[in-house]
Amino acid sequence: MYYGSELTSHAFVDWAKDRGIALRFIEPGKPNQNAYIERFNRTYRDEVLSAYLFESIEQVQQITDNWLIEYNELRPHDSLGRVPPLTYLPRESPAGESSF
Repeated sequence: MYYGSELTSHAFVDWAKDRGIALRFIEPGKPNQNAYIERFNRTYRDEVLSAYLFESIEQVQQITDNWLIEYNELRPHDSLGRVPPLTYLPRESPAGESSF
């Protein structure tokens, strides 16, 4: 028996197992265990998947690529102090210099 999402197919589980990929599911009723991806998924669903009627997978990919650039490089995120993720990324410090 496989545990996790009821929509996870046996073929996918077998494919992952054959490649040494461990599937880990959040506990039922505990969406806060994966809050960041849940938030991202909701935003992507609202702003891309539910916002367009797609004619091809290529169109989905192109719209998604454009949206990801906006999401990561242009749009300020409240949780990051109102800066885009790319701006927020930690920068490498010169050798011998502590970031603390």
